[in-house]
Amino acid sequence: MSLTFHWFLPTNGDSRHVVGGGHGTPATGSGRDRPPTVAYLSQIARAAEHLGFTGALTPTGAWCEDAWLTTAMVSQHTERLKFLVAFRPGFVSPTLAAQMAATFQRQTGGRLLLNVVTGGESQEQQAYGDFLDKDARYRRTGEFLQIVRGLWEGRTVGLRGEHLRVADARLARLPDPVPEVYFGGSSAIAGEVAARHADVYLTWGEPPAQVAEKIARIRKLAAHEGRTPRFGIRLHVITRDTAEQAWAEANRLLDGFDPETVRSVQAGLARSESEGQRRMLALHGGGGRDGLEIHPNLWAGIGLVRGGAGTALVGSHQEVAERIREYAALGIEEFILSGYPHLEEAYWFGEGVLPRLRAQGLWRHPYGQGAAPVAQAPFAGVGSVR
Repeated sequence: MSLTFHWFLPTNGDSRHVVGGGHGTPATGSGRDRPPTVAYLSQIARAAEHLGFTGALTPTGAWCEDAWLTTAMVSQHTERLKFLVAFRPGFVSPTLAAQMAATFQRQTGGRLLLNVVTGGESQEQQAYGDFLDKDARYRRTGEFLQIVRGLWEGRTVGLRGEHLRVADARLARLPDPVPEVYFGGSSAIAGEVAARHADVYLTWGEPPAQVAEKIARIRKLAAHEGRTPRFGIRLHVITRDTAEQAWAEANRLLDGFDPETVRSVQAGLARSESEGQRRMLALHGGGGRDGLEIHPNLWAGIGLVRGGAGTALVGSHQEVAERIREYAALGIEEFILSGYPHLEEAYWFGEGVLPRLRAQGLWRHPYGQGAAPVAQAPFAGVGSVR
């Protein structure tokens, strides 16, 4: 088995400090330090490609740039990196989404992956014109994926569902390959949708025992549907040559958290409808510096100022590799990682941890043993950072 690693494109801006946002909270931090220009995001993408990451996740929401448009532009500055595009099914017709995905595959040589995000916050959904409640949004997601998968299979699709209705829908040109669907959600109804439709079920970075429980639950549900999904985890990373250096960096980030910002973000996240967000909040208790290492090398400090994924693997390169091996033993095959700033942290992980995992037989470079995937240097031809 070879584990798969993805990086992250910070389309809400990047910094040497934590840039927050998401789940009903506005963007916080110093995202203006490195605006999410195509030039800068392309530097990150080319670095990730050079280091051996398979893909890069791009988020969705009112707090960041549009994922479809951004990745379409950045893809033109890369050659092999895939793009895990987050999108919300309620905001676009399923037939149009299937067509967009097919176009993306043709124009990039098959480098699209789809992260389906149902949407956990009614207030934000309503700003986009979506007034369904959370459970109804998940039922609509199930209908959406039923239509999209039928279209990708080349069928003429008609559906008169609870929320979606199409008649004689068909694609003129099919995607090749068919994009894999990544899907997360901790609620009961999210598990049902994942069991029927997800190729890869995603969890945020909870302690291993909690992750094992999720995997067991989704495996059981999927087995009833005759399906066997893979499993992935979303984490931040702070990895250095020594554990002392890594924890010093974590403490530096923590020192940069304004107490009033922490209180404001936590108050906003406490109103979240997302079960996954509730589980993230429970890990750190809402504030304070004590008790943030919730499992060896698993630090919940990021979640004090950021919605969504709020935990980081912190430690020496060897320690981080050991934690990855621990999650892999549970059944996690794909790791979606990030770090502040994203350009530098990609190199810390790519040059410090990946070689150790390769030596253990847990990872191989997706573009060839030890070879850079592109002819040029990672940053050539993408413009200067502004």
